Amino acid sequence: MKQNYTLIPLCLMLLAFIACSNNVKTTSKTSDGKTETEKTVINVPQFNADSAYQYVKAQVDFGPRVPNTKAHIDCGNYLADQLARFGAQVTNQYVDLPAYNGTLLKARNIIGSYKPDTRKRIVLFSHWDSRPWADADPDPKKHYIPILGANDGASGVGVLLEIARHLQRQSPEMGIDLVFLDAEDYGAHREYNGPHKEEYWALGSQYWARNPHVQGYNARFGILLDMVGGKDAEFRYEGLSHEVAPDINKKIWKTANALGFGHHFVQKSGGFVTDDHTFINKYAKIPTIDIIPYNQEGDFFEFWHTVKDDMGAIDKATLQAVGQTVMQVIYTEK
Repeated sequence: MKQNYTLIPLCLMLLAFIACSNNVKTTSKTSDGKTETEKTVINVPQFNADSAYQYVKAQVDFGPRVPNTKAHIDCGNYLADQLARFGAQVTNQYVDLPAYNGTLLKARNIIGSYKPDTRKRIVLFSHWDSRPWADADPDPKKHYIPILGANDGASGVGVLLEIARHLQRQSPEMGIDLVFLDAEDYGAHREYNGPHKEEYWALGSQYWARNPHVQGYNARFGILLDMVGGKDAEFRYEGLSHEVAPDINKKIWKTANALGFGHHFVQKSGGFVTDDHTFINKYAKIPTIDIIPYNQEGDFFEFWHTVKDDMGAIDKATLQAVGQTVMQVIYTEK
């Protein structure tokens, strides 16, 4: 859909007021046994889309973040350093993961934990690697060129880094883990003649789900962000997400609509996607939903797996919608 954003600055000022003044009703008994209602004000920080955009750009500036490349190593160091700078307890999972074609990928999952000793937790995911090939590009000559992955990879991480900046300043009641997953996008090339298996994708999440950064790790629920910066992005209920965690899905979409982001978070069913959440639900057994622009027709965003997935594909309004919604959810969860 097309959206006129000329009123965005005014709308964001209004949303800042709404987001920062959330009343939660609680009940208690008086001395004479009567029930009275009290209101607790929960101050939710205002997500800064300009800041998130810069975190996306910082990743893209390294170039394609393909495992086994210098850009991948440098960007991984940047992400770990940013999480540490924002006060997180940082854990790195270095692991060699075999790709579908036998290539051994030097992978790195990067985890930032807030309030690590708190048992009540929420986990937020995004993959930080980028596709080695633009195999969906309309120009066949570009099918073996690595992509920058501004939306497919960097956008979700950019949103989580902006959230991390706020987590350092103001802690929600829940413990929060930010997990940057690697080797998500090294699945079989479209022109590969062998079998195209589901497990060829999301190698980093498969490893993390079987080997979490904390032994016996668990969380109340997880939220995966994938391709959350595209222009006019429309997010529907992803199929598996709505099967394993319908209440979480509905909570997030209801929150987004209450904040005025209903044109992005459409309360309709989408298709099923093989993504990092597939294996987190399967192996880690943490109910995890996927915020991803995908519909029943099988379409992602316009520049998916093409050389045009660059900063020109990123819209701050979409980053704002996703970032503020996720922050509203994690800061109001009890």
